[in-house]
Amino acid sequence: MIKESVIKLAEKIYPEVVNIRRQIHSCPELGFEEYETAKLVSKKLTEFGIEHQTGIAKTGVVGMIRGKNPDKRCIALRADMDALPITETNSLPYKSKNEGKMHACGHDFHTASLLGTAYILNHLKHEIEGSVKLIFQPSEEKEPGGAKVMIQEGVLEHPKVDVILGQHVSPELQCGTVGFRKGKFMASTDEIYMTVKGKGGHAAYPHKLIDPVLITAHILVSAQQIVSRFVPADIPVVLSFGDIHGNGATNIIPNEVKVKGTLRTFDETWRDNILDKLKSLTHGIAQSMGGTVELHLPSGYPSLSNDATLTDKVKSNAENYSTNLNIVDVPLRMGGEDFAFFSQVVPSCFYRIGTGNEKKGTTFGLHTPTFNVDEDALKHSTGLMAWTVLSAFD
Repeated sequence: MIKESVIKLAEKIYPEVVNIRRQIHSCPELGFEEYETAKLVSKKLTEFGIEHQTGIAKTGVVGMIRGKNPDKRCIALRADMDALPITETNSLPYKSKNEGKMHACGHDFHTASLLGTAYILNHLKHEIEGSVKLIFQPSEEKEPGGAKVMIQEGVLEHPKVDVILGQHVSPELQCGTVGFRKGKFMASTDEIYMTVKGKGGHAAYPHKLIDPVLITAHILVSAQQIVSRFVPADIPVVLSFGDIHGNGATNIIPNEVKVKGTLRTFDETWRDNILDKLKSLTHGIAQSMGGTVELHLPSGYPSLSNDATLTDKVKSNAENYSTNLNIVDVPLRMGGEDFAFFSQVVPSCFYRIGTGNEKKGTTFGLHTPTFNVDEDALKHSTGLMAWTVLSAFD
C-alpha cells in the first residue's frame, strides 16, 4: 500500500516538479550565487509545510522531515543547485535568461526532483522510521565545493546523519534507466597550474635564449610517461592538459608559458604519489634545460566511493519500486563529484538517473551548450528516492 501511495503522490506532484525545474533552468546561477534558486527552494518547502534553514554555506538550504521515532535514524538526501558558465544554444521556451550561464549538468533536475521527493515524504512522514534531512547544496561545480563547506558548518550533525543518498542525471542512459555502482565510482579531481619560465627573444636566434615552449613540450610528453611507466596498469589514471598559453608569435619566443591541467584517479595513495612525481619531473626537466617552473597543485575533490551494503539495498529497492524501470550496473567514471566529501564521512549511495532520449534530443553530453533532459525521468526519480527512504534500510 505504501508503494502505491508513493507512486500516486509522484504522479500528482509531477507537473509542479517539471515547472520548478523549468523555473530553475531559466534562471541559472553559479556556485555560491544561487540566491534566487535558494529562495524558490525555501518557498516550496514552506508551501509543503516542511521546516528548513536557509543561508547554510552561504546559499544552501537544509530541510527536516521528522517521522515516527524521529531519533531512530537520520537519512540525508542531497541535491546540488549551481549552474555552469556556459552559453545555452537550445531553443526552449524556458532557456537560460542569464547570459553566459546554463544548467548544463542537470542540477536544476536534481533540485526539482528532491523537492518532489520532499513533498511525497512529508505526506507519508507517519510511515518514516526516523528523520529525513534534505540538503540543497550550493556550488558543486566550483572548488572548494559546497559539500565540503556544508560539512564544515555541521550539516551532517544535529541530528547526526546515518546514511546519505544522491542522484545525478545521465544522458548516456535511456530515460527509465537507473544506474548503480558499489565501491569506487567517480574520480578525484586535482587541478594543475604550471608556469614554465625561460628567457624569450627573437625566434631566429634560439641559441641565445632559454625556450620555455620547448621546455613545456618536454614536460608534457614526459608527464604522460608517469601514467604509462610509473603507475600500475590496474590503477585507472587520467593526466590531461587542456590549456597552454605562451603569448609568443611566429618570430617571438616568450619568456614564459602557462599550462593548466587535471589529474583524475580513484586511489588516494597513488593520487599523492603521482603529484609528487609530477613535481620532481617538472622541476628536473626545467632545470636541465636552463629554466624554472612554478607549480600550483590545489587539492580538488576526493574520489567518490559508494558503500557496498547500502548500494545493494538501494539497488534492490529500485528493482522493487517499478517493473518499468531498467536497473543496470554502470562503469567507473573519470568525472568528479563533490558528493565525494559526504562519502568520506557517512555511508553513501550516489546513483545515475537516465535522461537520454534520441527522439527528444536529450542525448547531448553534460557540460555542453545543447544539454537537456527528458523530463519524463522526473516521473520516477522523485518516487524512487522517496520509496528508498520509506524502505528504511532494515
